[in-house]
Amino acid sequence: MRTDFTSSLDDFLNTPLGTLVHVVVIIGVAIGVAWLLHIIIRRSVVSIVSGVKRGRGVDDTQALAISPLAAVRVVQRTRTLGTVLSNIVNVVIVVIAVFLIVHVVSPGILSSFALLSAAIGAGLGFGAQNIVKDVLNGIFMVIEDQLGVGDVVDVGFATGVVEKVGIRITQVRDVNGVLWFVRNGEVLRVGNMSQGWSRLIIDLAIPLDVDFDEVKQQLLDAAMALAEEPKWRPHFLDAPEVWGMESVSDEAIVLRLVAKTRTSSKDDVGRELRSRFKDVLDGLDVVALSLETVILAGWEGAGSVGGARPPRTKPVVVDPSKLGKKKKRAPKGEQ
Repeated sequence: MRTDFTSSLDDFLNTPLGTLVHVVVIIGVAIGVAWLLHIIIRRSVVSIVSGVKRGRGVDDTQALAISPLAAVRVVQRTRTLGTVLSNIVNVVIVVIAVFLIVHVVSPGILSSFALLSAAIGAGLGFGAQNIVKDVLNGIFMVIEDQLGVGDVVDVGFATGVVEKVGIRITQVRDVNGVLWFVRNGEVLRVGNMSQGWSRLIIDLAIPLDVDFDEVKQQLLDAAMALAEEPKWRPHFLDAPEVWGMESVSDEAIVLRLVAKTRTSSKDDVGRELRSRFKDVLDGLDVVALSLETVILAGWEGAGSVGGARPPRTKPVVVDPSKLGKKKKRAPKGEQ
C-alpha cells in the first residue's frame, strides 16, 4: 500500500500541477521558516533589552541615557545585531528557496549547465565584487562594534543618527531629516560620537581691561555648580575644568573651559553652560567678544585628550652674571 501511495505521489509531482504544488510548498515552508526565525530573533532582542531596563530600573529606553555606558551600549549593539541577523536570514532563505524551485522545475538544469554556470558565476563574481565588499564590510562593522542603531556617526558621506544597519546598506538620518543610504563597502572610516564620552569645549574671549583671574574663577564656579545640581549631575562624567589661557590678542584673552559629558548630553549641557556663563558675565559687567564652541581637528589639542596637561620640561638654570655678556671675537690676525 505504501509503495502504491509513493508511486502515485511521484507520478502526481511529475505533472505540471504537481510541480506547481511542489513550488508552492517550498515557498510556504520558506516563509514559515523565515517568520519563525524572525520571531526568535525579535524575542531575543526584546529579552536582552528588557533585562537591561530591569537592571537599571527604567521603563523607557530613552531613560538609559543616564545609565552606565556599558548598559546603553548593550542595547544599541543588541538591536543592531538583531537587524543584521534578520537581513541574513532573509537572504539565505531566499537563495535556498530559489535553488530548490529551479531544481523542481527542471531537475537537470543545474548539472547540464555546469560549465555555463561556472562562467556565469565568474562573471557575476567579477561584477558583484562590490556587493560582496559591502556585505563583508557591513558584517565586520557590526562584529567590531564600530556603529549601532541609535549611534550618532560620521561616515564621510553623511553625519547623523543610524536608523538601520543592513548587510549591504546603512541608513543614516542627518539633522535636516534627510535619510542617507550609505553602502557599507564605501565606508572608509567611522567617527562614532555615541561611544564612551564626549568633551564640550567652550572658548570665551575676555576683554583685556577686566580682571582675568576673577572672571575665570567665577566661570569655573558656575560650571561646578551646574555639575553638582541633581538634575544635571548624571550628565557629567567628570568635573568641569578650565584649561586656561588659549590665546592672547591686542583686544582680548581667550579662555578655554571644558567638560567631560555623556555623548547624548553634550549639546544640552553646552546650552545650559552658555546660559550660566552669560549670567556670570552680565553680573561682572563683562562683554564677551565671542562665545562659541570649538571643534578640535587634526593634531591640535591631541595631547590634552585626558585633560589639561602641562608640558614636561625641566627648568634651565641661568647664571645672572653671564646675562648680557657676549663672547669677544679675536682679531683676524690672531685667528
